[in-house]
Amino acid sequence: MRDLAAQALLPVNATLGVALLVLLLAAAAAAAVFRLSPDGSYGRAREILVAGARATVQLGVVSLVIGWVIHHVGALLAFLLLMFAVAARTAGRRITANGTWWWAALPVAAPVVPVVAGLALAGLLPVDGIAMIPVTGILIGGALTATALGGRRALDELHSRRGEFEAGLALGLLARDARLEVIRPSASDALLPGLDQTRTVGLVTLPGAFVGMLLGGASPVLAGAVQLFVLFALMAVQTIAVAMTVELVAYGHLNRTGPE
Repeated sequence: MRDLAAQALLPVNATLGVALLVLLLAAAAAAAVFRLSPDGSYGRAREILVAGARATVQLGVVSLVIGWVIHHVGALLAFLLLMFAVAARTAGRRITANGTWWWAALPVAAPVVPVVAGLALAGLLPVDGIAMIPVTGILIGGALTATALGGRRALDELHSRRGEFEAGLALGLLARDARLEVIRPSASDALLPGLDQTRTVGLVTLPGAFVGMLLGGASPVLAGAVQLFVLFALMAVQTIAVAMTVELVAYGHLNRTGPE
């Protein structure tokens, strides 16, 4: 029944394959024509094509693997650890290209682990693959996005307003406090996507968890409750992730000059 419901929404056939290819090429073409790379090159267009190809391969493999993972606790934990490791590296490398990237593992893991553990201990999140993988994946993805955006904004601001940071030091501020004065306002913008998604849920879009529950046969009320839980958990995770990222930049652990 669930497969039939899903196919009614989006049938898996050759037409879908062509539509996916057209959408990916349209995104790459727009990035290329308008030179949306930071240096005005075609770099972003290439990144879009590579990201699309990777997503296709990765989702194909994961779709096959999850069917086995959900029946083995050890494999489930290993899969969740892999998700975390990839998210930490992706966020860290997006923020900085030097050896300090691994510090991004803290804001990715620190908010997600206690939230997932607390939900599991409270009996709200069953410890099995069917529930654990998607919920944990959503939260890790939210932490990844918040960490990457917050870290990049903070370091960009610190670079462009270096004079203000040095002025703060001259006034007797500690290095951490001088950096915070510069980076905190801009880094907080990393929370805006999550806030806007929560503010407009049900009015602008029906998010994935809500639609997935409906396709699975759940009532609209239950689907709404699950989606509300996901949104609130995401806000908590992303807020803590941004706060920790700001502190890591303020202390100089995440930087673009090298390990400190």
